[in-house]
Amino acid sequence: MSLKAQVAVIGAGPSGLLLSQLLHGQGIGTIVLEKHAREYVEARIRAGLLEQATVDLLTEAGVGDRLKREGLVHRGFEMAFGDRVHRIDLEGLTGKRVTVYGQTEIQRDLGDARAAAGPPVRYEAKDVSIHDLAGRHPRVVFMQDGVRSEIECDFVAGCDGSHGISRRSVPQDAITTYERIYPCGWLGILADVEPVGEELIYASHPRGFALCSMRSRMRSRYYLQCSLQDQIEDWPDERFWDELRRRLPETHAARLITGPSIEKSIAPLRSFVAEPMHFGRLFLVSSASSMVRLALS
Repeated sequence: MSLKAQVAVIGAGPSGLLLSQLLHGQGIGTIVLEKHAREYVEARIRAGLLEQATVDLLTEAGVGDRLKREGLVHRGFEMAFGDRVHRIDLEGLTGKRVTVYGQTEIQRDLGDARAAAGPPVRYEAKDVSIHDLAGRHPRVVFMQDGVRSEIECDFVAGCDGSHGISRRSVPQDAITTYERIYPCGWLGILADVEPVGEELIYASHPRGFALCSMRSRMRSRYYLQCSLQDQIEDWPDERFWDELRRRLPETHAARLITGPSIEKSIAPLRSFVAEPMHFGRLFLVSSASSMVRLALS
């Protein structure tokens, strides 16, 4: 099957769908390819803290209504050093705020917007390959439902993350990757319990760093710095809550509400930048070109 689009977008995560939505608003046609099913993509647990510029961009793209209704606006955050707590007045210092709104919700909002605008995202697109990047009309080939299709386009936007096909399609001698692996990991859990505070809490402790975040007024997201050798099985819920209490100031630990986790994972801390961020008619977007994983929320 032969298809045409001004821009072929590889990856239907938030960056791919947002780019497609913004281009649609400018009258630029796109076809978005995603290797997973929509249900899988929308179920992935990711960060949920949005800076003001991101909120403004989602609003510009026409997908900010539910965010404004349901997002939790934070005007500052707390930093704890043992039992000493300092509040940073973000709005007072910068005039800007941050908003708590889970990536799963952004994914649904963008997915609905793209489905309404059409053409629909092509989910479960397999064996994607990119060709003729140095020419005027690159091609993207993929399989879907057993049918081989080819997109002729003007540009390719690689929004498929650090391990996707887009960055791998650039010749090795034409791109340089600068990477740093940190000697610790982030152990995170999600639980349907009331957050320990109204704002985010970053806690420094001799036992390791901790972060208290949230997804809503009744869903909390907590993190602990852990060893890269740790496994999920090493951290039953009871141990996690006990360790979190140890790393928080006494006033915060006393009001911590615990409950069964509904998601638990360990993420290695890693930063990288790929240079250059485009090759011919291919542009690397978001985590396909750079990632700094230092402070999740």
